[in-house]
Amino acid sequence: MESFELSDLIPGLPGEIGLECLTRLPYASHPVASWVCRSWHQLLESREFYHHRRHLGYTRKVACLVQALPRPLPQPEADGSKPSDSPSYAITVFDPVGRTWERLDPVPGYPGGLPLFCQVAGCEGGKLVVMGGWDPASYDPVTDVFLYDIASRRWRRCAPMPSKRSFFAMGSLGGRIYVAGGHDENKNALRTAWAYDPWRDEWAELPPMTRERDECEGIVAGGVFWVVSGYGTDSQGEFEGSAEAYAGGEWRLAEGVWEAGRCPRSSVAGFRGDGRLVSWSESDSRVRVGPSGVALGDMTLVTGSEYQGAAQGFYVRAGQGGKFERVGDVPDEFGGFVQSGCCVEI
Repeated sequence: MESFELSDLIPGLPGEIGLECLTRLPYASHPVASWVCRSWHQLLESREFYHHRRHLGYTRKVACLVQALPRPLPQPEADGSKPSDSPSYAITVFDPVGRTWERLDPVPGYPGGLPLFCQVAGCEGGKLVVMGGWDPASYDPVTDVFLYDIASRRWRRCAPMPSKRSFFAMGSLGGRIYVAGGHDENKNALRTAWAYDPWRDEWAELPPMTRERDECEGIVAGGVFWVVSGYGTDSQGEFEGSAEAYAGGEWRLAEGVWEAGRCPRSSVAGFRGDGRLVSWSESDSRVRVGPSGVALGDMTLVTGSEYQGAAQGFYVRAGQGGKFERVGDVPDEFGGFVQSGCCVEI
């Protein structure tokens, strides 16, 4: 905390004591506290303060979900045309400790909530990154990038993605957000990859993957960013059984680690003992349709349905092989389909 003048945090108290008081402040009070004065605002939103709280054990992990909103009753458009049948999505925050639910404000420029099929990732400092997707009105791909600071409860627009891409892999590792694969505006599958630094608001190009990978999935496992499955331009819908890991500035191809023909989007649970990747749909029959999982330290939030058209279920699984415990009393407005999600440490 050497970059901050601590003596002025709380008048009449030594700087170290003032710092410890703010360190113990519940995260739910940070938005109000950040408005007290400029020094508090700068401290609460800083990377150093986040690491200080984390070192002392005052942070916790929440799930940020891209979730379908309840559909309002259809109303005819002003020109007499039928209203759009596309669902609207927003960010839902689930706290597994307090079992509380919260919905974030829409991102700037999207009054309905979010771009369709956008990707989310958490980064250090209690920050959430929303990236890419489609314009809900035109269905055109967008390069928008937004960052949400949970401490201040504010969105800000960031440097856009270097190019338009849809259904790409994304993951957060070491303070950077990795993006790879997907397809361009002409439906050509991509090998290209980039890394985004949310603190510097800068993009850096990475070496291309060994193969084109459209509709791939990104996960972080063993301290490595993995891009799972996908397919090439000339093999639409034929999901591969391979994956690629980015480490040491290069991509390493791993064959036969995923079930060929299975779509990996939002469903990859991780590696099992034999080195193969598994889907959340294999873990419990109650989430066999549309599964998604968000690792939250020593527990995982898993969502999905038992069959097509069934209500969305929400479960917490402790450890690697623990039983699925249903999350009870989920408010109706938070019972919608979960497209994807990520963990943010606050």
